[in-house]
Amino acid sequence: MDTLALALLAFFATGWFVLAGADIGTGMLTPYLGRTDRERRLVLASFAPFFLGNEVWLIATAGVLAGCFPELEGTLLTGQLPVLLPLLTGWIVRDVGLWTRGRGPGPRWRALCDGAVTTGSWTLALATGWLLAALLTGRPYEPATGPTAVLTALAVAALFAAHGLGFATLRLTGLPYERARRLVGRARRPWHSFALTAVLLGGLPLAGGAALAPGSHTADPGTLGLLVPALLVVTVPLVGVQAWIWHTFRHRVTGPSYL
Repeated sequence: MDTLALALLAFFATGWFVLAGADIGTGMLTPYLGRTDRERRLVLASFAPFFLGNEVWLIATAGVLAGCFPELEGTLLTGQLPVLLPLLTGWIVRDVGLWTRGRGPGPRWRALCDGAVTTGSWTLALATGWLLAALLTGRPYEPATGPTAVLTALAVAALFAAHGLGFATLRLTGLPYERARRLVGRARRPWHSFALTAVLLGGLPLAGGAALAPGSHTADPGTLGLLVPALLVVTVPLVGVQAWIWHTFRHRVTGPSYL
């Protein structure tokens, strides 16, 4: 059961980095990709169908951590609270911007919501990098500081942005697509960049988890015997729904949505 618990934790964490990294990275670059209100709506519409489903992977990661690795979860919550607060704040601010953009009184409100999406996405990406800096150095009991923390946070944010650009080349059309393509480069296939950044992002939680040795912090066998089978059952429909969403919205966005 210990091995299955570790595999589930790695699976959900990797899934969040790869899938949610697409909408986070695209949100970070919204001002560059979309220069007008209509273009920004197009950019947001490119990842709007995915972001809620992608966030489920982060919730699942937290659930597996709390249930199967309670000691490690307690250490992270207390030691990384200064990192988790901006991470959660960025998450909330971004989602509020996405949910309320099309429900405001006019252009100024939409511009404010666009700023919330961009600011929240950057905050989320940088805070994730800051958290990884502590995990990679094997010090979950305190936030990383100094050049290591700064460089790791910036590098992770840059990787999120690159992943978002790759996603944008697969979903956008018109001038936003051209701007994304200009930075991605002229790869033979548009998905090459997205696949490369997906592999790199997927490796980050695996490297951070390996440095923490979570296998030494598992719950007792009785708890794992109850939780792991239940989690395996839940994982099947989660993966199925996620696959359905990405298949359904696999085509390029040609017009703004309700956002």
